[in-house]
Amino acid sequence: MLKKWIARMLCAVLIAPVFAFPHAPAASAASEPALEVSSAVLIEAETGQVLFAMNKDEPRPPASMAKMMTEYVVLEAIKSGRLSWSDTVVISEYADSVTGSGGLLAAGETYTVEDLFKNMSIFSGNDASVALAERIAGSEEAFAHMMNDKAREIGLSENTYFINATGLPRADMKDNAPASLPGETMMTAHDAAKLARRIVLDHPEMLEYSSMTEAYLKPNDERYRMINWNWMLEGWKSYNNNFTPFAYEGLDGLKTGHTSAAGYCFTGTAERGGIRLISVVMNAASERKRFEETKKLLDYGFENFEKKTVLLPKAEIQELATVPVSKGKVKEVGVVTDQGVEFLVEKGTGPEKFTITVEVAGEEERTAPISKGQVVGKVTVSYAAPDGQTLEKTVNLVTSDEVEKANWFVLLMRGIGEFFKDLISGIKNLF
Repeated sequence: MLKKWIARMLCAVLIAPVFAFPHAPAASAASEPALEVSSAVLIEAETGQVLFAMNKDEPRPPASMAKMMTEYVVLEAIKSGRLSWSDTVVISEYADSVTGSGGLLAAGETYTVEDLFKNMSIFSGNDASVALAERIAGSEEAFAHMMNDKAREIGLSENTYFINATGLPRADMKDNAPASLPGETMMTAHDAAKLARRIVLDHPEMLEYSSMTEAYLKPNDERYRMINWNWMLEGWKSYNNNFTPFAYEGLDGLKTGHTSAAGYCFTGTAERGGIRLISVVMNAASERKRFEETKKLLDYGFENFEKKTVLLPKAEIQELATVPVSKGKVKEVGVVTDQGVEFLVEKGTGPEKFTITVEVAGEEERTAPISKGQVVGKVTVSYAAPDGQTLEKTVNLVTSDEVEKANWFVLLMRGIGEFFKDLISGIKNLF
């Protein structure tokens, strides 16, 4: 049976080499932004920690932000080897006929998967999205089922649902509306952020495409120039056009969307100082407004939160500097953390917001011989976030030295000693 040592303690009592906080003033509540949108959310990409929320679980039409799931399914197919960037796709009559954004493709033309992916991610091409869906699943309707299956697989809520690869309303699909998928495409702001997070973490190459300000579907042909709908890309700083004032430091994605039902939507992501944030705004009143409201969200995150190191790597924990060793030449061995622990916290957050739990492995895992760096326990750090979330991160406790197994004579003498020690203790207890 696994024997556990549990030592709960506030970080304030840890020794300095482990607890990496400088003395800081008490945190004051940051003023949250007032947004002119129907729903919004701001999360930290590494952990998914929610930094701001406004109607985040309310399902709304996402318009072309739905293409993030199309992008994810395509990227998964490439990662698994079922598809490659150089594979060719012949544009169908249906893909050619799809309404809305795009319109650069013609039935019978042949493009590579990468060409179509650029068209979809830069130019938000509905025709390119359908062409890729047909290439993977045979039909857009079958592909939409794959989108819904993937949504459940990666943990999106039941409020997020897809009927096509584009985010177009059912009415715009006309005779091509899917019979097996009733209703409309819907997403929540939080699910859009969670999907963006999965894209960034699982397929960081996506940012190479989403950060492109422009590209050509056919080289040097102005008729096939694709300009990114994302006005906030940092790359627009080097231009002198109407987008330049909106360019945001560190912003490299991810997806805009607009229909009359959805309003103006935007899922953005930016990285500064080792912190990547993901923001979502839904149903802004204008194209400008969706970017202005996004700037408020991202400014709020970068100005009010910072990474704090709670545990340093290869550090000793005061309350558990050693663990017992069975059948070793020595009876205990030093232990340290195998890696550090960081949290994104409000600036000024003090150590009282953190709790450490130490768990030591069972005797079988602590029996000699033991090698240096062997896992003999774990340390869990809990953070009480201002919004009521409790976030946890766990790292291993590993041995700082090796321990050789004791020979039979040492083990015999040790056993005899323990026997008489227990016998004497038992006799004492009788009186």
